[in-house]
Amino acid sequence: EEDGDFIDSYSDEEDEEVLNDDEDADVDDADVDEEDDPTYFEPVVSQKDVKKSYEVDFTVHTVQDIVAFQRKEARHVSGVLGISEAQAATLLRAHGWNKERLVERYMDSAEAVCADAGVVLEGGQQPRPEPAGAGFECGVCCDDTPGVESLALSCGHRFCRACYERYLTQKVVDEGESRRIQCLDSACKVVVDEATIQLIVPPHVFKNENAVECKVLVSMLDEVVPTVVCACGFHFCFGCGLQDHQPCICSLVKLWLKKCADDSETANWISANTKECEKCQSTIEKNGGFCWVCLGPWSEHGTQWYNCNRFDEKTSIDARDSQAKSRAALERYLHYYNRFANHEQSAKLDKELYEKTEKKMEEMQKTSGLSWIEVQFLKKAVESLLASRMTLKWTYCLAYYLTRGNATDLFEDNQRDLEMAVEQLSEMLEKPIDPEAIAALKQQVLDKSAYVAGRREVLLTATAKDLLEHRWRFNVDVPGFATASSSSSSSSAEATVSA
Repeated sequence: EEDGDFIDSYSDEEDEEVLNDDEDADVDDADVDEEDDPTYFEPVVSQKDVKKSYEVDFTVHTVQDIVAFQRKEARHVSGVLGISEAQAATLLRAHGWNKERLVERYMDSAEAVCADAGVVLEGGQQPRPEPAGAGFECGVCCDDTPGVESLALSCGHRFCRACYERYLTQKVVDEGESRRIQCLDSACKVVVDEATIQLIVPPHVFKNENAVECKVLVSMLDEVVPTVVCACGFHFCFGCGLQDHQPCICSLVKLWLKKCADDSETANWISANTKECEKCQSTIEKNGGFCWVCLGPWSEHGTQWYNCNRFDEKTSIDARDSQAKSRAALERYLHYYNRFANHEQSAKLDKELYEKTEKKMEEMQKTSGLSWIEVQFLKKAVESLLASRMTLKWTYCLAYYLTRGNATDLFEDNQRDLEMAVEQLSEMLEKPIDPEAIAALKQQVLDKSAYVAGRREVLLTATAKDLLEHRWRFNVDVPGFATASSSSSSSSAEATVSA
């Protein structure tokens, strides 16, 4: 019993000590967790810094960054191959700045690599304009003036400087080419190096610009709209190079712009030169009249060979069905095109509003005593308005190619909500400023701007998700998406099997 009592009492005390130790350990662990956790003292990430589902990762490279990279690569290749930096840069451009591939090919066949890239290794110094020698005649303008300023590349083909300047300027300005311009001699493949171009053309012609790097694959362009922003603030699509067209994918934008170029003027002509019949709503052009029964020219009726006394019911029904379908297709196109064009025009007017807003901001400063920073809410509101206008504009392009369904209904609901909010904000910004109600106006504009930005984000987020998950059905062929014809075919097959 004594042993048992001893064990029991010891166990009780031990349990209490263990319990106390556990409590201390919990406290110590909590302290250690807070102090040792590397994320404990990290700053809170702003919501605006979190990447949205409709955004893509990209990097903007400045001119200085690009030039430094190119010089570094050219210097390295120059040292490895034993050629000048200008020649190395030309070879690298011909190989897409892939040093390993260039060096490997150069070691196998230096002459072939240089010939393909338009580089002459035996060339002397950097080409410079100099007076032409005796007996010179420009092969372009036939100028044989003694001592006329001329230029020859390492290939030796010499032309007057004026002709070379016009040639290089045309290549840079009209064709957008500056790195692969070949010698003025049509049979020569030698490339004009960058230093020579800068030496000949005016400074405003040869200018470097920022570059944007985005790693979105071409195969992903039917699932995402890779909108990027240059350092200058310009928003554009990395996939097609056009101005930002979210939420519509590049392939549909291309189809839409082509259709607008082909059909919009046709629609305008129909609207201006035709009338609708009051009873059947047929589109009629008054140019001589027609037979109501056969729809043939009235001028040919009454001749012996023309037969119109026998009514062909099938032909008439087919003609009217075809006419009705054509008219329905035209009305559908005009519905989306007119709204697309309206938002495009409204965006242009909003740009004028942007200029007027600056005057309003100055006026508000004088009448209310607010600082320049405090009146920036007007400028931000106009920027939000412009961005939403462009988004709405391209929603009608997307909607034109969508087939009806639940996803389409949700899309149009989001489109309607954003459109209503945009018009309300636009009306608010166009009102004259009442000095007595500036505080109320500021709060209203801030609230409405936030609501517009929120509705735009909802629309873009939902559309990006639907594209990524292939929920849409289109009435044209888009890789990876079902079309209305394929869906109807599968439905018919299922019905046949069930039957």
